[in-house]
Amino acid sequence: MENEFGSLLKQLREQNGMSINQLAEAAGISNSQISRMENGVRGVPKAPTIRKLAEALNTSYEELMTAAGYLEGAIDLNASVAEQSPEWATPKDRRDFKKMLEEDDELMFDGIPLDQEDRQRVKDVLTGLFWEAKQMNKRKKNNNGTPDGK
Repeated sequence: MENEFGSLLKQLREQNGMSINQLAEAAGISNSQISRMENGVRGVPKAPTIRKLAEALNTSYEELMTAAGYLEGAIDLNASVAEQSPEWATPKDRRDFKKMLEEDDELMFDGIPLDQEDRQRVKDVLTGLFWEAKQMNKRKKNNNGTPDGK
């Protein structure tokens, strides 16, 4: 994912006619960090950094999040939960995921309800984070023998 993300980042930067220094200034992150991302030396950045890059490049946050691997298996509400879940997911994992998707409480930002498009974006990001967290938790259990490592 790092190489895909780095290649896309470099391509978008060049399409915008920006140098690494110009992008760094516009995004508020270091030029060395951008260089390391583009060259695959640095791992995939966290979501807030990706948001800054998307805004500085005037590009889709979702496109960068997908290239970074956060939105793999993004939510398609018409698809079954089984199709959206990784192979390693247990029935309990799928049930937890389905519960998360079905919660239909009003999503708000600064007291303003989000429209359907923004709600879908939030769910897409949550889907990526949900499965990443589940997988990390399973790795911890497998490495330590217990959930908390004690």
